[in-house]
Amino acid sequence: MQSQIDINEDRLKYLAQLNRALPEVMEHEKAKWDTVYKDGALSSKVKRLMALAVALRAGCTHCIVGQTMRSLEAGATRQEILEAISVNMSMSGTTGIAESLRVLRLLDELGK
Repeated sequence: MQSQIDINEDRLKYLAQLNRALPEVMEHEKAKWDTVYKDGALSSKVKRLMALAVALRAGCTHCIVGQTMRSLEAGATRQEILEAISVNMSMSGTTGIAESLRVLRLLDELGK
């Protein structure tokens, strides 16, 4: 399996390229993300953990890696991430377990 850190670096590289190619579109996307993920009734951390569970359910590799990184940046602990994974697993069964392995590998690669 490819390094999850490498996947994240590739994701960031191509997001930067997309930002250069479509600056107006990406500016609107960033504004939406900034609004959605800011602290409100739910904290930014909780919203990122929710997004991680949705990404796992969707099976989107870049989303899974990106939301894991964003969850960590928002202050989520390994245990909090594992609990978010468990919610996905309860809803998704074995496919949820399979996708969750990517998160565990990333956390291990990061020493978290």
